[in-house]
Amino acid sequence: MKRFCYVSRKQRPWRHVLPRVPVQRPPSYPISRSPGDLTPAMAAEDDSTAATGGDITISPVKVQRLPHLTHHLPNLKSFPNPLDCNQYYHPSDGFYISPSDVILRQITYDLSGTFPTPPPHLAYHRAGPRKQIFFDPSMTRVAVVTCGGLCPGLNTVIRELVVGLWELYGIRQIYGIIAGYRGFYSFEPMALNPRLVEDWHKRGGTVLQTSRGGFDLEKIVNAIRDREFNQVYVIGGDGTMRGAVEIFNEIHRRKLNVSIAGIPKTVDNDVGIIDRSFGFQTAVEMAQQAISAAHVEAESAVNGIGLVKLMGRSTGHIALYATLSSRDVDCCLIPENEFYLEGKGGLFEFLENRLEHNGHAVLVVAEGAGQDMIPRTDAQKKETDESANPVFLDVGQWLKSELKSWWDRDHPGELVTIKYIDPTYMIRAVPANAADNLYCTLLAHSAIHGVMAGYTGFVSGPINGNYGYIPVAEVAEAKNPVNTMNHKWAWVRSVTNQPDFVKR
Repeated sequence: MKRFCYVSRKQRPWRHVLPRVPVQRPPSYPISRSPGDLTPAMAAEDDSTAATGGDITISPVKVQRLPHLTHHLPNLKSFPNPLDCNQYYHPSDGFYISPSDVILRQITYDLSGTFPTPPPHLAYHRAGPRKQIFFDPSMTRVAVVTCGGLCPGLNTVIRELVVGLWELYGIRQIYGIIAGYRGFYSFEPMALNPRLVEDWHKRGGTVLQTSRGGFDLEKIVNAIRDREFNQVYVIGGDGTMRGAVEIFNEIHRRKLNVSIAGIPKTVDNDVGIIDRSFGFQTAVEMAQQAISAAHVEAESAVNGIGLVKLMGRSTGHIALYATLSSRDVDCCLIPENEFYLEGKGGLFEFLENRLEHNGHAVLVVAEGAGQDMIPRTDAQKKETDESANPVFLDVGQWLKSELKSWWDRDHPGELVTIKYIDPTYMIRAVPANAADNLYCTLLAHSAIHGVMAGYTGFVSGPINGNYGYIPVAEVAEAKNPVNTMNHKWAWVRSVTNQPDFVKR
């Protein structure tokens, strides 16, 4: 049984409107000082601060509207929260979250006045238990479904949903949907209980099984209605969340008493707004093993090149963080940063210099990098998977072939060894590490509290370190690309000394 320590209301520094923010003076110089102590910059700061009476005004906060069952079922009955009687909890003032508790999406601002006044700052409702709930636990039937590819932590989320619903709110009718969205209308659901899922967090994959595609809106919503489910927890990536949006809209149109909650899952960490997706930290940790193996192979050969392909269709977060963590990587290639092979400043020139000076090199490439450089037939250009995503060709195999051809052409008769490692399925299939296991628990419990409070059509996740509820439609469209203009990508280049691949 997990316990949470909720921040008391007195400790919450924000409300719906933040009209004025006191300027905190740096401790490096005293507040009271003589004119001789002032530098021109300090004097300018004092003048600007004095003009506003010591405060700087910022624009108000706009709280994103969060769908609630009472929006289409205004007469829905509410109940006292059973946590009031739970032996593990002692609700006190500030324990329950109020509608005025919000999380700012952006927490850093330029107060210099150099830039135009920004629009109202977006905020989201804070996650956590509410004083009133809108489901009778004895009459509640829950469905949990996992969709899309595997990811470390899937079984942990399922386990914590089951245990949380059972132990926190006394719900006994909990079912797992088999094989993704198609399981709603193709298979009998699996009854779940804490004893059954007790050790699921120690296992990789998903015991409920998963699949891509199979999304038939009419059949899914009919199955939800016919099986009398009134809570549905959807675990999946951006494609799955887009499906959850359609299910939510159809349920709202039919005015069904059903709450839909999404728990974002993508090992690539490409879901926007939230701080990170579960499984990402485990993936970066496991990627270290592949990079270390590639480094050993490269270092043990004459002109050795270790090539590692990591996951990342549209974003290179795993490759980026694995590169920074390893420090054995000589070049990191990601989808957000184009590269080229031949000519001055190209990859071949860089590798030639690295091999000449170090005798070996390690390359890390995200699966989505360089896809537009790989030759394709007309049929391959049109090919898509069951989720309607373009089918990517193996950039690792292509790059290995190009490296071999380049070396044979420019260095005939010289030794070279190229070892290619693709740990994709090894990484996807492992259990979550300690950090991700804890994260999955917090995601699951946050989703439960929101659903029990009557919210629907939302995703639970951390925003700037605080857990909140975000409309699922917003999450389904939000992206999280690597910003190659910020300090983190500059840090990668400083660690690897790789070129910027900008043709001049």
